[in-house]
Order: sequence, then structure tokens, then C-alpha cells
Amino acid sequence: MLSTLNKYRAAFSVGLQSNLVYRVNFGIRGFFSFFHLIVVFILWSAAYGPQPLINGFTFAQTFTYFVALIIVQFMIGAFNEDYQISEEIRNGLINQFLLKPVNYFAYRFSIYLSARLVTGLLILIPLLVLFPLLKEHLTVPGESWRYAAALPALIMSALIQFGIAYCFGMLSFWFLEIQGLVILSMALESVLGGQIFPLDLLPPWLYTASAGLPYFYQMYFPVALITGRIDDPSLVLPMLQIQFFWAAVILITGQILWRRGLRLHTAVGG
Repeated sequence: MLSTLNKYRAAFSVGLQSNLVYRVNFGIRGFFSFFHLIVVFILWSAAYGPQPLINGFTFAQTFTYFVALIIVQFMIGAFNEDYQISEEIRNGLINQFLLKPVNYFAYRFSIYLSARLVTGLLILIPLLVLFPLLKEHLTVPGESWRYAAALPALIMSALIQFGIAYCFGMLSFWFLEIQGLVILSMALESVLGGQIFPLDLLPPWLYTASAGLPYFYQMYFPVALITGRIDDPSLVLPMLQIQFFWAAVILITGQILWRRGLRLHTAVGG
């Protein structure tokens, strides 16, 4: 067990060093993400106009939602994981994992965790710089049950994020190019994951339907918990159960694709 943990700790360390090399890029991405907040601020200010509430939420609550959304994206978003896996499959770099006692999923997940540690910390820099300008427009609920539920929600959201990216990467065993599929998934995630607008603004029947899909639990669910857009404690446990179901289904699907993909894989050279 200790030797197994040491293997993936080493992978995490290598991934951490690799991502620290590009820390300036991540920092720039973080600052530009907050330029997006300026657009959000302008658009939603116009949407609210003189009215104090939209769907029962103030402008401060809606703006807080988008700030939290960007932070969570940097903390758990699977940036380019699918493309990296695809490249390793298409270029034959994956062959080394077939000859060594290394679980490829655990290796890639270790790299993912190291990258999220770097981006999660770096996003705090522009946040701290801009906080004096943002604080009067932010409001965070104080109920303790929200944060108790948000922790497992964030963990499972990270598993869903990585699991979906892993599954798309595995498709490279069958397809030479997965970019179109990834772009389609990102478009669905943007709309059904609450990245363009909070999903509670949807008609009730459509909101209920979206709550049964995995995209709902990638970003919207933990962010809505933290920022108060989900305010009924009785809904949290059923949603956590649905989120657990999707995380399990996606991770199992990734393992099935891996095993079946290996049957098609031909390693040439040494």
C-alpha cells in the first residue's frame, strides 16, 4: 500500500512541478477570467435595472454566484485533461503504462490534482487584488449546513469533471480526433451547468429535468449551495445521491472504455 501511494505521490509531485513552470500562464488566465466578471457585472446590472429581485435573488447574490463559479472552475475544472490523454494515446506515450505497475487512471488523476492545486491557489491572487472593489457587491450565506454539504459536492464535482474528460480522452482509441466531441460537451456544460446563467432562472419543469443530468452537478450544484441559490435543506441529500450516482457511472464508464480500448490498441516499437 505504501509503495502504491509513493508512486502516485511522485506523479503528483512531477505534475506539480510541471504546472508551476506555467504558473504565469495560469495567473494571466485568472486575471482575464475576472475581466469576464466585468461583463457579467454590466449585463446583470442592466438586467436588474430598478427592480431589486430577479427570481427572488438580489443583484449581490447573482454576482456572488458568478464570482464563486470562476473560483470553483479553477479549483476543480478539468482543463485540457481530455486532450492530454488523447495525445498520449495517439502518440504511443501510453505504452509505458502498459509495461509498468502503474494504474493509468490513478496517474492521470494525480496529475489533475496537482494542476488544480496550482490553479486553485493562483486564482486567489487576482481575487485578493480585486476584493476591495468586489466586496460591496458580494454576499455569502452563513448557514453551516451549506458548507457541510458543499464539501462532498465539490469532491464529487471534481470526480465528474475529471471522469468526463477521461472518458473523452479514451475515445481516442476509436477516433483520430475528439475535438468536435469535446467542444459539443463544453457547449452543453456551459448551458446545462449554469455557466451562462443560474439554472434556477429556467422554467421549473426544465430546471427539474436539468437536475437529473450530470452537467448540473459539474459546477452549478456546489456553487448554488455555497451562494444560497439552493435554500431548501431537504433537497440537498437527494441531489447528493444523484451526484454520487453520476460520478460512479462516469468513472465506471471510463474504466470500461479503457479496457475495451486496449483491445484495439497496437503498440509498435520499444
